[in-house]
Amino acid sequence: MSLESETVLDRRRLRRKVSFWRIAAVIAVILALGALSMGGDLRTLPGAQQIARITIEGTITEDRKQLQVLKKAAESSSVAAILLFVNSPGGTTTGGEALYEALRAAAKSKPIVAQFGTVAASAAYIVGLGADHIVARGNTITGSVGVIAMWPEVTSLLDKLGIKVNEVKSGELKAVPSPFEPLNERSRQVTQEMIDEGFQWFISLVESRRGISRNDVPGLVEGRIYSGRQALGFKLVDQVGGEDEAVRWLVEQRKVTSGLKIIDWKPSEFDWSFTSALSGALLKTVSGLEPVARLLANDRTLATLGLDGLVSIWHPAEK
Repeated sequence: MSLESETVLDRRRLRRKVSFWRIAAVIAVILALGALSMGGDLRTLPGAQQIARITIEGTITEDRKQLQVLKKAAESSSVAAILLFVNSPGGTTTGGEALYEALRAAAKSKPIVAQFGTVAASAAYIVGLGADHIVARGNTITGSVGVIAMWPEVTSLLDKLGIKVNEVKSGELKAVPSPFEPLNERSRQVTQEMIDEGFQWFISLVESRRGISRNDVPGLVEGRIYSGRQALGFKLVDQVGGEDEAVRWLVEQRKVTSGLKIIDWKPSEFDWSFTSALSGALLKTVSGLEPVARLLANDRTLATLGLDGLVSIWHPAEK
């Protein structure tokens, strides 16, 4: 066979190999996208044992995607334990409650250790209570056990602008408290009763999960904050340290295999929605909307006012 013929055959073989791997790559991408579109997660496939790190940051709300991540990690045969990293000033009380309940459900099949970051207060502390063991930095801001409800009152502003809000409702307590009318005593009383009931649930949860009495921790019922070292002294956390100490507890106390890789488990950010993509593009292009969005994202007071229902959130006074 001539050299020219051999060269032609080699080229054909090379093309067939390249074509095979191209087709295989396309099939792999299609399968991966299909799994994502159907709610699948490549991390849930059987494989080497790992520790699933789940991060709770920012303002806590009832996030269904976050709850699904917890459920998947608990059900995965590849996950030996869950490492919960909490760095949040809190958020809605129901958001903390939902995460707490999801964690206790996950704890039936996986050991869970929480590691607190810079701050783990209010609803974030509720989340921490869902773990089997809590590790906090020595200077972590934690505690702030309590519930609040906040709303703006704009009656004076409306008067200055000459604006009057009319309403017809079925009862005097419907839609109160309202920003469009001064708070009367009965409305205040009803709101206070709801706050007190939510607080009793929160403080009772602290007592039952931490094995302490509210009267034994100075300032606990007043909603004060503590450093990690103070929290350890009052048994609000179990240990001072970081991720290494949290993993060591899993190994020594829950017999998790030493040296397992820690894998971050996050809610999928993939979105098939054309409408969602289009709206995102419009927000970036329409003049004037982006500065407003940045203001709402960065201002803690405005962000808090945007939370519905009972709120368990800590932030330092501005003045």
